Amino acid sequence: MKAHFYTPTNMKVPSIVKKDPWLKPYAQQLEQRHQRAVLRELEFTDGNGSLKDVCNGHLYYGLHKTETEWVFREKAPNAKQIFIVGDFSYWKVDDRYELSPIGNGDWEIRLPLSFMKHGDLYKLWMVWHGGADERLPSYVRRVVQDDTTKIFSAQVWEPERGYEWKSPQPARPSHPLIYEAHIGMSSEKEEISSYWAFKENILPRIKRLGYNTIQLMAIQEHPYYGSFGYQVANFFAPSFRFGTPEELKELIDEAHRLGISVILDVVHSHSVSNEKEGLSRFDGTDYLYFYTGEKGRHPVWDSRCFDYGKSETILFLLSNLKYWLEEFRFDGFRFDGVTSMLYWNHGIGVDFVDYKQYFDDNVDENAWVYLALANKLVKQVNAEALCIAEDVSGMPALAFPEGEGGVGFDYRMSMGIADYWTKIIKELSDEQWSVGEIYFRMTDHRAEEHTVSYAESHDQAMVGDKTIAFRLMDKDMYDSMSVFARNLVIDRGIALHKMIRLVTLSLVDGGYLNFMGNEFGHPEWIDFPREGNGWSFKYARRQWSLADNETLRYHQLNLFDEAMVHFITENNILDSLPQRSVSHEQDHVLAFCRNNAVIVFNFHPSNSYQDYEIPCKEGTYHIVLNSDNEKFGGFGNIDETLDYRTYNREGTSYLKLYIPARTAFALVKNNLL
Repeated sequence: MKAHFYTPTNMKVPSIVKKDPWLKPYAQQLEQRHQRAVLRELEFTDGNGSLKDVCNGHLYYGLHKTETEWVFREKAPNAKQIFIVGDFSYWKVDDRYELSPIGNGDWEIRLPLSFMKHGDLYKLWMVWHGGADERLPSYVRRVVQDDTTKIFSAQVWEPERGYEWKSPQPARPSHPLIYEAHIGMSSEKEEISSYWAFKENILPRIKRLGYNTIQLMAIQEHPYYGSFGYQVANFFAPSFRFGTPEELKELIDEAHRLGISVILDVVHSHSVSNEKEGLSRFDGTDYLYFYTGEKGRHPVWDSRCFDYGKSETILFLLSNLKYWLEEFRFDGFRFDGVTSMLYWNHGIGVDFVDYKQYFDDNVDENAWVYLALANKLVKQVNAEALCIAEDVSGMPALAFPEGEGGVGFDYRMSMGIADYWTKIIKELSDEQWSVGEIYFRMTDHRAEEHTVSYAESHDQAMVGDKTIAFRLMDKDMYDSMSVFARNLVIDRGIALHKMIRLVTLSLVDGGYLNFMGNEFGHPEWIDFPREGNGWSFKYARRQWSLADNETLRYHQLNLFDEAMVHFITENNILDSLPQRSVSHEQDHVLAFCRNNAVIVFNFHPSNSYQDYEIPCKEGTYHIVLNSDNEKFGGFGNIDETLDYRTYNREGTSYLKLYIPARTAFALVKNNLL
C-alpha cells in the first residue's frame, strides 16, 4: 500500500486550530501527528478492517486450552531456547517441554490435556546467548505468590465453568462522578481486602452516596503491594491478592446491576524493573518492549519505559486494552502517567508555560501515536467506553476527538485544582482567599476539552502529604470530632471541607472524582505495609465506622457528600455551564447560576450578610442543599422552609438572601422540582 504523506501545500488544518488560534504556528505538526497515527493503523490492518480486528495478542499468546490440547505461545525474538517448567515437570528443565520456534520471534508448544490442570503452577525457563533465567509469560492471565517463599508463579486458570454475566453494561454517564477506590485497602480491618468484600460492603456505600462511576486502582498484577499498583509486572493478570478473576467479574457485574460504570486505572506509562516477574530483559535484551539504555529507565520511578515506536509494544498494549474491555467488561480507562509518556524528560521538574514545549524535541511522538491508537481501539470495542488522561502538562489536542486530529481522550484530569487547594490552605489565611481566583481555578481549562475535577485524590492522601481534612484540622481530628462538643479548629475545618468540595464539584465542566474515604474526611494518611513501618496495615485501610457513627462529625461530612452528589445529579446541575453572578472580594461572597439553580458561597471567616442581593433568573426558589444544616455539622442559621421570590430592579432579577459566614447553599426554582 502506498503511503500518502502530507506536505504544507496539501495539508489540511486540524479543526482544533480553529478553536485555539495559538496553535496556528503548529498546525503542520498537529496534522503530521495525526497522519502518523493513520499510517500506523494502516500498517497494522493492511488497510482492511480495524484495530479491533487485529489487536488480539491475548488470544494468540499465552496459555490456551482447546478441546484436545493445551497450546502455549510466547514472543521472544532473542531467545535460543524456551522451556515450560512447573508442577507437571517437578520444576525441572525437561526437553519434553521445550517450545519450538515458529517464525517472527514466536515460540510454541502443544501438550496433551492430561499434562496440566486448573490450579497448576508454571514458569518459563528462558535461554539466550550468554545467559538463562526464569520468566513469567508476557501475556500471563493469572499470577500467584507463595506465602512462604514469596516467589511468584504463573497459574493455570481454567475453571470448569466460566463466569456468566447477569447485567448489561450501563449507559455511559453524561457526567462521570467517579469514586476512586483501592480494593486491598477498602477494609476497616488491618488486612488486604477482597473483590468479594468490596462487592458486599463498599458497592452499597458508593450507590448510596450517588457516584455513578468507580475507578479501580491496582488491578493489574504488581509484585510490590506498596506500589499502589503503579509498578505493574503482569499486564493481563488481575491481582491475585484480592481474589479470583471470577470474583472481579462478579464485582463489576454487581456494579453494573446498580447502574454504576467501572473504569480501570490502567498503567501503560511504564513497567516494573523486576526481571523474574516482569517484562524487563524478558528474552535477555533490554529492548523487546522498552527503549534501550538510559532512555528505557525512568529516573524517578525506577521502572522501565515502553518504546512506543515498536510494533511489538503497541500491539501488546492495545491487546491489553481490548482484553480488559472484553474479558472483564470494564467501561473504560483512566490512563496513568500520560505526561511521563509524552515527554522524554517525563515532565520532571518542568513548568509548561509555552506552546513551543508541546512541539519541540522533548516530545515523544511515538507516545502520541500510541495514545491516539489506544483511544481509537477503545471506541471500536465499546463506543460508550470512557477514556481519561492523567496529564499535568496541558498538551493541546489530548482530550480532543481523534478523527479531528486530537489524541481522542474524553477527559483530562484537572490536576492543578488539587494543587491549588493545597497551596492556599497551607500558605494563605482565610481572609486572603480570593473568591474570584477560586472561580477561575475551578473553571480554567482548554475551551475545547472536558475535564475531571477533584479537590483531592489518592495522591494527596499518601504518607508525606495530607488530605484536605487533615490539613484543616490536623491533630484535633483525633479527639474533638464528637457532635456533642464544639471546637473552633474542627468547626472551621468541617465548614471549609464541605465548601471546597461543593465549589469544586458544582463548577466542573465534565466529571468529578473523589478518593474513597475522603468524602467523610478520613483522618489518616495512606501508608502501605513496608519495612519502615514494620509491615503494618494500620494506615492501609479505611475506617468506615467513623462515617457510620452518628455521634461523630465524620458522619455529618458523609451525609453532606451524599446530599451534595444527589443535588448535582437530581437537578442536572452540570448540564449547562455556570454563569457567575457575584464575585465580591471584600465580602468573600461567590455566587453563580447553573441550570436553574443558584449556588452561593460565603468564604468569609466571620462576616454574615443580611438581605444580600444575588442576580438570577426570575422565579421563586427554595433551598435544596445547605452546608450550615445541623445534620451536616453546621449551626442551623438558615431557615430552609422559606420560599425566596425574586424582585426586579432596572430589568434585573435578584434574590435577597441571608448568607452566614463559612456557609454554602443552593437554591432551585420551585416550578422545576
